[in-house]
Amino acid sequence: MKPAAFSYHRAHSVAGAVGLLTELGEDAKVIAGGQSLVAMMNFRLARPEHLIDITHVDGLSGIRRDGAALHLGALVTHRAVERADLGPEFRVLSEAMAWVGHLPIRTRGTVGGSIAHSDATAEWCLLAVLLDARIVAEGPAGRREIAAGEFFLGPYTTALEPDELIVEIVFPRPAPRAALTEYADRKGDFAIVAAAVDLDAPGGPRVVLGGVAPTPVSVAPRTGAGSRSPGEIVAAAVEVRDEPGISAHYRRGLVRTLVDRAWAEAAAR
Repeated sequence: MKPAAFSYHRAHSVAGAVGLLTELGEDAKVIAGGQSLVAMMNFRLARPEHLIDITHVDGLSGIRRDGAALHLGALVTHRAVERADLGPEFRVLSEAMAWVGHLPIRTRGTVGGSIAHSDATAEWCLLAVLLDARIVAEGPAGRREIAAGEFFLGPYTTALEPDELIVEIVFPRPAPRAALTEYADRKGDFAIVAAAVDLDAPGGPRVVLGGVAPTPVSVAPRTGAGSRSPGEIVAAAVEVRDEPGISAHYRRGLVRTLVDRAWAEAAAR
């Protein structure tokens, strides 16, 4: 199946892209790698009347450190992060990229695109919430930062305004003891459940789950009491329900196993 007809616009600057978004309104969508949007358009799940191509916008493809913080431009690809030397402080980001689809998807797909798509099982959405990332967006009124914990509102729904463009994702603190793992029926498929763990999060260890709710779910497990593992504690704390082909019991078991696995990987660092 092919997408419905649309008008194509190429932006050459952030200001130009914002101007087009403002002019064209809610009938416009931004496209970069297109690994999520094009598939939705092919299945007529998305039918934008206008596509604004930002792949030629300068300044959105950089990876840089600023003190303890890591800055990723919106057009940085998954593959670029996978191959980057981010040091032990942020190696969880590089290692997590191995879970993102297949190599062609990682080569074309972008960090900003994944964040904007807001799929509750997407690795970047989990990592953003886990590590207290800030989403930097630019609109007609200028730039603003949105905390990742307040950014994802529902399936494919974010706090981004229709005339705003993601320009950068900032990870403000190192995470030397963090790990992400997931399970899918086939390699490269969307995860049924994904689990990310940060043992050095402010306030104590943090777990973020994908695939159990419409948005990433953050849990701060209270460990140390009794003989239950972190995975058992988290699995008991989250609400899951039966879905066609996947029972709540099966999904809860995946949560338990994956949290324990990610926790052990993080603790070994």
